[in-house]
Amino acid sequence: MRTVVFDLDGTLADTSGDLLAAANACFRDMGAGDLLRADTDSGVALRGGRAMLRLGMERLGRAEDEATIDRYYPVLLEAYAEAIDVHTVLYPGAMEAVAQLSEDGYRVAICTNKPERLARILLERLGVLGAFQALTGADTLAVRKPDPEHLRETVRRAGGDPVRALMVGDTVTDHDTARAAGVPSVLVGFGPGGGTVAALKPEAVIGHYDELPGVVRRLIG
Repeated sequence: MRTVVFDLDGTLADTSGDLLAAANACFRDMGAGDLLRADTDSGVALRGGRAMLRLGMERLGRAEDEATIDRYYPVLLEAYAEAIDVHTVLYPGAMEAVAQLSEDGYRVAICTNKPERLARILLERLGVLGAFQALTGADTLAVRKPDPEHLRETVRRAGGDPVRALMVGDTVTDHDTARAAGVPSVLVGFGPGGGTVAALKPEAVIGHYDELPGVVRRLIG
């Protein structure tokens, strides 16, 4: 069975606003105020909680303070869980493309480096969890992207064949995961890193989800 596997943050949905808010809650708790801004830091938000904490600590002149980053990471996750869908929006056409792929006979799944619990909460709040046959997160397996087994096991859980799959993502991590698994990657050109993804030379770059079903048919039949 052919399977299309999606990344979540920055690919299916712009989650940066809620992620930045959770990180800033940590910095306020430190007495530093809001250190991250949506207009400049949305890209780092989509790289995860530790990346945001590390950037803030760099701005405080404490780039090497890993102990504080470790201490505040679970605080950030809880703050994020409490307000996970305040600013988050699905990208235009994303779920229409997922529905079309399902109608065309593809399995569809999500492989994210967000903790699985948080990914499930978010997708339930957005009302789209049921559209996917499988979901794996950063802590679902003993490995995570860019390890190819994260992608392969996601495909298996969706009822698909790992050699007949495709990864849709927005970062070098997604591209490298697909490459390691021996399957094509399609990167989105509309996320925070959209201007740089073409340099990674994926099999395709899309500017809108309207393009995805046709690209998938071309790449994996």
